[in-house]
Amino acid sequence: MESGDDIGPAGSGDDGLPASRARTRARTRAPVMSDVGRLAGVSHQTVSRVINGSPHVRPETRERVMAAMQELGYRPNPVARALVTGRSKTLGVVSFDTTLYGPASTLFGIERAAHESGYFIIVASLEALNRSSVSDAVERLRRQGVEGILVIAPHAEAGEALLDTPFDVPLVAAEAGPEHGAPVVAVDQVAGAVNATRHLLDLGHRTVWHITGPPDFIESRQRRQGWQATLRAAGVEVPEPLVGDWSPRAGYELGRQLSRDPEVTAVFVANDQMALGVLRALHEAGRDIPGEVSVVGFDDIPEAAYFQPPLTTVRQDFIEMGRRSLRMLLRTIETGRRASTEPLVPPELIVRGSTGPAPAR
Repeated sequence: MESGDDIGPAGSGDDGLPASRARTRARTRAPVMSDVGRLAGVSHQTVSRVINGSPHVRPETRERVMAAMQELGYRPNPVARALVTGRSKTLGVVSFDTTLYGPASTLFGIERAAHESGYFIIVASLEALNRSSVSDAVERLRRQGVEGILVIAPHAEAGEALLDTPFDVPLVAAEAGPEHGAPVVAVDQVAGAVNATRHLLDLGHRTVWHITGPPDFIESRQRRQGWQATLRAAGVEVPEPLVGDWSPRAGYELGRQLSRDPEVTAVFVANDQMALGVLRALHEAGRDIPGEVSVVGFDDIPEAAYFQPPLTTVRQDFIEMGRRSLRMLLRTIETGRRASTEPLVPPELIVRGSTGPAPAR
């Protein structure tokens, strides 16, 4: 018998109250652990052991306690549980601009993976990602008792800010991060850009123009790097890239500029939102897609398959990135050592109707 279980006659609690009175008392306020004990006929220490998964509880006692919890609608207090176990089962996420598809999808992937593993998420959403704001957010989350922190760090400055965090904080960067010093889980942006550019060259286009994202985004730099490297390896002209801001408006304005150049037959755009603007600009200019100009985007947003024409793009597996991020963070928490960076998540080129053979000259 578990310690504290032989504490009164059957059907009474640890202070001798009948089970019926325990039910009545619990209904007048939120039930607590002692209410569960009274109803189940065990001590509150036994209830605590059941809640915390102790193996030193008989199966029949565990079932009785679980039934009492369900009848009373009892929910364990996470703060009290953390004091007993030293585990809050809560993780922090530092995020930025969840209106952008990439950060929003990364956050969703992390939340889904955390839920599957029985963890709660506290999100600190920042207006700007810089050294001071990231450091402040990390400290606020530590005060909330999180076991570890994931930082969605697409900005170069934010990635560098992770190098300033205390080493005893279990921490992982997701989506992008510093080149050294903190473990990072990310999609292989360079490979995605190489695949997109190679696809257009293989279709016979003599070169590929590029609309980049903002230069302070790590992923924007990596996609530009993959595009440039592919053109240079092919020995073809490397046009001057055009710089956008991830928005359809930027894609539209830059697309109008490209539409006036008859030499432009292939465009790799750094995200699907800007690619949408490019498609509209080319349509308005009377340039046939893909007969005269082929367009490739990046991200594979849900709407990409319904653009006119459907957009060829590079798909990122955000769910897998969330799983890997969480797995790496939990490994860091368990071992007390920062994990090594995992291999990059491979992207996938999704070919649709916006790309075709180069026009005959």
